[in-house]
Amino acid sequence: MIPSSPVVTKRIDLPGKIFAGYIFDLDGTLVESMPLHHRAWRMALQNHGAPADVFQWNEFVAHGGMAATDIVKDLNSCHELAMDPPAVAEEKRANYARLLEEEGLDIIPETVELVHRLREQRIPYAIGTGSFMPGAVATLRAAKLEELFPLIVTPEDVPHGKPAPDIFLKAAERMNVPPAECVVFEDAEPGLRAAAAAGMACVRVLPAVR
Repeated sequence: MIPSSPVVTKRIDLPGKIFAGYIFDLDGTLVESMPLHHRAWRMALQNHGAPADVFQWNEFVAHGGMAATDIVKDLNSCHELAMDPPAVAEEKRANYARLLEEEGLDIIPETVELVHRLREQRIPYAIGTGSFMPGAVATLRAAKLEELFPLIVTPEDVPHGKPAPDIFLKAAERMNVPPAECVVFEDAEPGLRAAAAAGMACVRVLPAVR
């Protein structure tokens, strides 16, 4: 069974109880995709007129888990820009897909190993990601994880993306598990806020050393 006492690993501190349902963010939680996403964003933003100092690493991390069009809208507001959110988001997705194909991805072992244990013990689990479904599937395929995750919830499935709780609430609904009996694994502040708003416990996945 999943350990009933806290187990400290390099990047997560597992809770001391077994939950009825487990929800995992994707990027930066299950796979080491954040650097590729950042490069894809930077290329798209600069191609659409954003100054070079916009969306440096810390600002990028602060937006982790948000839907792409929401990120562009927020950058427009914060930096007094007038970029077209759908156009920038689509170019970013195309850049990311190309980088994935060229470079591949590494997994985050601590969380992926936990998912394997959950599957063996038949405990419900799902992905709740800010990526749209094509990007999420491409990410899982690049990391050779697509067969491990039959249940994926994306911004396409709900009215509001993170930091609203909708994605995690929809994942709990599809697992048929009450939100209060779920735990979320997240690496970014918008996702942590979404988990709290959903009334779920949350485990923070620490970033890799940069």
